[in-house]
Amino acid sequence: MNNTTVMQEPQAAVTPASRYRTWLQAIGPGLITAALVFGPSKITITSMMGARYGYDLLWLVAVAIFFMIVFATMAARVGIATSESLLTTIGRKWGNAARIGIGVGVFFVCASFQAGNSIGTGIAVAEATNTSPVIWIVVFNILAIGMLFFRTFYNMLQKVMIALIALMLVAFMATFVLSKPSLSGMAGGFVPSIPAGSEQLLIAFMASCFSIVGAIYQSYLVQERKRISPEAKQTGRETYPGMIILGLLSAIVMVCSAAVLNTKGIPVNTATDMARALEPIFGNYASALFLSGLFGASFSSLIGNASLGGTLLGDALGYGGQLQSSMVRVFIGVIMLVGAVIAVIFGKLPLEVIVLAQAVTIFIVPFIGIALYLTANDGKIMGPYKNTLFIKIAGAAGLIIMLLLAASNVKTLFFS
Repeated sequence: MNNTTVMQEPQAAVTPASRYRTWLQAIGPGLITAALVFGPSKITITSMMGARYGYDLLWLVAVAIFFMIVFATMAARVGIATSESLLTTIGRKWGNAARIGIGVGVFFVCASFQAGNSIGTGIAVAEATNTSPVIWIVVFNILAIGMLFFRTFYNMLQKVMIALIALMLVAFMATFVLSKPSLSGMAGGFVPSIPAGSEQLLIAFMASCFSIVGAIYQSYLVQERKRISPEAKQTGRETYPGMIILGLLSAIVMVCSAAVLNTKGIPVNTATDMARALEPIFGNYASALFLSGLFGASFSSLIGNASLGGTLLGDALGYGGQLQSSMVRVFIGVIMLVGAVIAVIFGKLPLEVIVLAQAVTIFIVPFIGIALYLTANDGKIMGPYKNTLFIKIAGAAGLIIMLLLAASNVKTLFFS
């Protein structure tokens, strides 16, 4: 009698390392959003807040991150619930004019502010090496554009963003330790108060940290993740770590600025002022650490901001919202080129471009927020991923804040 033994393929063992990789991939979209939102402008604003008002505005970080979590999670759940892109869903609900208006508006805003990311990247390296920032603006834009030629652009984007976030965390945490901040001062900073004269900075921080444009990109990143790994389970809560890291980075920079600059009355007007202030107190090492963090923030925003603008324009014009689309990559490259050219020619973002970009942002951001909120409330679209009562209430409060910020910006831009 002939016995036949059937050999079964051994299943791959689930190791702690593989579980960690799976978890890191799951939270990838949130980390990418955190990296693109935390740019050189955020470092400048938080440094100014700490330098002028010490620890008093730390509570604002918690408020901004709470609403960022609400809307980023909302957008992620739209991406999980639907098989089509967010702009396509909005187009079906409100017409193609709404879809194209949002996509073109976001592209223009991203292209307008891209020069700031290029300048921040160039200056961070130039300050550390005593060289011209123009060289580094060109070098790092070429590197960023080179990423577009990778077949799996999303995987490359995720790896680079995670590496840059790790760089920022190490750099700013080390600066935090060197600064020796007051623990009681930090605790007191989470008690809400509005110091006299802080209103303009408060509005600027809230508008930049509670980034509805960054939040809606979650929908696209989640779908990109779903396309690459369809077996991966996603709930929307994977956005939490990225948003918490965004808040942590903002708080650390503000605390460092409060501990180092506020106590000595040193003013700060640019992101590099903080690095210059650290050098005479703690030496070249501390300055280089902070500049490393500034580089991470600038380069991650340079890549992420362009990816966001190019993705939404591609989707608006009917080329799809996937990073594998050749036209989406062309649009991403165009934003990078525009930012690099403006940075090299002008050395800073021209005032006229800033004003125009702010004007577009004022009108488009509330509309995006309302469209996302109503889409996520629609049971026919969302099914079991529809907004809960808590998210509906929190989202409505966020929309009110968004409209108040827009009204304040209209007053400042057109009536001051």
